[in-house]
Amino acid sequence: MNTLVVILLFGSLLLLSFLLIANPVNVNKKANFWFGLVLFFWSSFWLEEILVLIRLDIQSNLFWLPIRFFQFLTPVVFYYSIAYYANPNFRYGRKDFIHFLFPIILLIVLMVNQFYSDNANLSLVLIALVIIQAFYFIVLSYIKIQKHKQRIRLFSSNTFQIDLKWLELIILAIFTLVAFIGIYNLLFVEADLNLFANIVSLSIVYFIAYNSLKQKEIFLLDENERNLIISSEEQTETNKRKLITDDELKSQKEHLIKLMDDQKPYLDSELSLAQLAELMNFTPHQLSYLINAAFEESFFWFVNRYRVQRVKELLLDKENEHLTILGIAFESGFNSKTSFNTTFKKISGQTPSEFKKNGAAL
Repeated sequence: MNTLVVILLFGSLLLLSFLLIANPVNVNKKANFWFGLVLFFWSSFWLEEILVLIRLDIQSNLFWLPIRFFQFLTPVVFYYSIAYYANPNFRYGRKDFIHFLFPIILLIVLMVNQFYSDNANLSLVLIALVIIQAFYFIVLSYIKIQKHKQRIRLFSSNTFQIDLKWLELIILAIFTLVAFIGIYNLLFVEADLNLFANIVSLSIVYFIAYNSLKQKEIFLLDENERNLIISSEEQTETNKRKLITDDELKSQKEHLIKLMDDQKPYLDSELSLAQLAELMNFTPHQLSYLINAAFEESFFWFVNRYRVQRVKELLLDKENEHLTILGIAFESGFNSKTSFNTTFKKISGQTPSEFKKNGAAL
């Protein structure tokens, strides 16, 4: 049974790695390339077992030391793939090269350990360092995704499928798996990874395959507009440069409210900052400034307040009693049950069901 799982793991990782690097759907190019490398490096953890299965015994350090180095690189490359998902124009700084010291140190410890004929204490040190490195980059990746979630609300009215929730779940799964494998290896230094760990790993791989092959392009704005919006959002109120005069701000606020009431662009579940800016004859940067300055909120919350209000009106209308709450949510511009429930409660302070029940009692 374990042999079958190992074969499925190795083959699935190689195939998925090829698909992400080739990127036939042509989305999130840099991020998918790096994530494809992650899966390719990850597959090497089962290479030794595959070589045994095909009766190819390779003992040479010239073969295995580079393989081990790529394995040590896996958490680093995973972090940089997350960085590219969060920002396709991510560029390396000098401080980023410090991260590559981790796999180099691990490789040195491994070489010293082999020189001393696999000293038990050094083996434990190596395992501990691998676990520490894995946890370090898992935490960094998780933080990067949380920042990404905040930033995409500046551009998109619906974050479903572009909020990297699938990668967040993968990080949590890998965190659990690393903790399990780390404890297992510390307790049983000479033992091979057991069937349970391989099955968990295979489940993670299939989860990755399902989500990565249906992913959407995250950033539709060009680099300049995106950087302008992010930089202006990060400025303090006192230092924020005015793009619109106070008098014009008031008139454009009224114009925007009228547009939202009359044309109801929020009913389009894919409404983006760029699309609404085009309706206003603004640049995305100008519209972002208008919403932030006039309404004191991000584009995401601005649009979704209109959607929540629309849901409330439809829920209270007795002519819509034949419709489900979710059906009304989709009619109002939402495209995900989870995001609808979360957003509705955040804005209204109660769940859709509670609102409908309380409204019916009035």
